[in-house]
Amino acid sequence: MYGITPDNGMEKAYDLSEVAIVPTKRARDTVDVDLSWRIDAVSLDFPLIAAPMDSIMSPATVIEMGRLGGLGVLNLEGLWTRYADPSAQFDSLAKITNEIDAVQAMQRLYAEPIKAELIDQRLAEIHDAGVPFAAALSPKTVRQFAGHVEKAGADFLVITGTSVSAQYVSETRDALDMKELIHSLDVPVIVGGCVDYFTALNLMRAGAVGILVGFGGGARQATRDVLGIEVPMASAISAAAVARSDYMDESGGRYVAVIADGGITCSGDIAKALACGADAAMVGVPLARATEAPGQGYHWGREVWHPTLVRGLRQQVETLASLEEILLGPSVVADGSMNLVGALRRTLASTGYTTIKSFQKAKLILV
Repeated sequence: MYGITPDNGMEKAYDLSEVAIVPTKRARDTVDVDLSWRIDAVSLDFPLIAAPMDSIMSPATVIEMGRLGGLGVLNLEGLWTRYADPSAQFDSLAKITNEIDAVQAMQRLYAEPIKAELIDQRLAEIHDAGVPFAAALSPKTVRQFAGHVEKAGADFLVITGTSVSAQYVSETRDALDMKELIHSLDVPVIVGGCVDYFTALNLMRAGAVGILVGFGGGARQATRDVLGIEVPMASAISAAAVARSDYMDESGGRYVAVIADGGITCSGDIAKALACGADAAMVGVPLARATEAPGQGYHWGREVWHPTLVRGLRQQVETLASLEEILLGPSVVADGSMNLVGALRRTLASTGYTTIKSFQKAKLILV
């Protein structure tokens, strides 16, 4: 899927909805399927990372995600680090049904300064629970607050933006050299989003242990509508997987995880993302349906509350079940929104694979 270029010079790209997984001639038993994976020095039971969005990740849900076997990521620029107790802020947002009013309310709430002492407090709470966890910052704030993530003993620092490159250049602000930054930190870094081969390769060369591919689910359509930027996820993941292979040869075997971050709305999307070459998927919308989710039936990312250029959507979602049931089942619906791990296990078994690495070689067809 990567590198298909028609006569007009524009590359043909495909979304996850345009591909399907082809079974092999031999199915497997689900008990033989091993969904565990490893990123840097951390081993996890299944390849799902909770997106760093206020609507799904609180300190409590980060802890629960880690307890269940996945990886939770706390947004250090969210309400949890701006207010000592953000319950009232979440409650007020949940009562607003008009989307313009909701955006304006968010812009006011997120204008409250980030407080370093709250970052320390939240991360210490998670660390004391003894589960794997990560913390997220944008390129704009990473220099200011990355030290707090190191001190807290987080397993990963996630640097995430709409589109992240190995070097940010400005005539009026200090340039952000990702390689220099990553090598100065004493915490492994996951960075994204990126959607093309060369950006993925350069971020791998910069020292990242994981690459986020995509712009995040909530911002994807709005980023296309507002900025005109989009690369369909199946092709973007495939391109990053090619970069990973080339970088392994170049570096003498260093493996960088490819993490799909966008267009993941159901268990089938997770399976197709892994079949395209991803090692894991960053999940937002399905987890926003958990009863523990702070968004109380709504889901949003940081692009929704941008102070000058809103390019994300607040989505209304149906609250279905506990976080544990959404991840591990049992499922009571047939739309791929519950028992995400069980569905992925069933996909591997049905198509003849027992590990994620072998499943990355699954045959895909266009539909």
